[in-house]
Amino acid sequence: MADSTPPTRSEVAARIDHTLLAPEATPAEVDALVAEARELGVYAICVSPSMLPVRAEGLVVATVAGFPSGKHHSLVKGAEARLAVDQGAAEVDMVIDVGAAVAGDYTAVLADIVTVREAVADRAVLKVIIESAALSDEAIVEVCRAAERAGGDFVKTSTGFHPAGGASAHAVRLMAETVGGRLGVKASGGIRTAEAAAELLAAGATRLGLSKSRAVLAGFPEH
Repeated sequence: MADSTPPTRSEVAARIDHTLLAPEATPAEVDALVAEARELGVYAICVSPSMLPVRAEGLVVATVAGFPSGKHHSLVKGAEARLAVDQGAAEVDMVIDVGAAVAGDYTAVLADIVTVREAVADRAVLKVIIESAALSDEAIVEVCRAAERAGGDFVKTSTGFHPAGGASAHAVRLMAETVGGRLGVKASGGIRTAEAAAELLAAGATRLGLSKSRAVLAGFPEH
C-alpha cells in the first residue's frame, strides 16, 4: 500500500520556487519576495530577468527566458538566458515555441531548447516550460522527449499566463512517466491550495512554482 502520510510543511517548502513574474512587479516587491522566501524556508525565488541581479543569499535564484509566449527567436532566448546567468541566475525556465509543438514540429522544439542549453552551457539548471494545458497528450510526451534529448534538467507544465490553464495532475503524471526520473518535473500555474499542491506532488512533481507559497504551505502539517 502506498504511503498516504502527507508531506510536512518543510518538506514541501524545500520543493518550492517562490515566484514573482507579474509585469508590474517593483524592486520593493522583489525585496519582499526574498524576505518572505527566507521566512518560509523555500528552495528558490523566481523573478523576471529585468529584475536581476537580486541579493538573495541562501536562496537559489531562478528566472525565465522567452516568457511568457515562447514566440521569441531561439537566439534571443539564448541571449536572454546567458545574460541572466551572468547576472546571478542559477536556474532558467525557458518557454518553448508552443505553436511548433501544437503543429507537431518537434524538431523545431528540440532546436529551440538546444539553443538555450548551449547558451548557458553547464552554468545553470534549465527548466523547459511546455505549456501542457495547450498540448495533446501525444505532444506532451514528444516535447518531454525533446527536452531530454536537448539537455534540459526539468520539464515544467506552465507559465501561468496561458488562457488554456495551468498545471494538472494528469499532465504532471504523463510528464513524470515520460522522463522517468531522469529529469525533474516542475508543476506551476494556478496552484493556490495545499490540496492542489499535494495532488501534483503525488502525481510526480519534484518542484512547485508558487506565487501563493504562504497560503499553500499553511495547509500542510508542521511535523
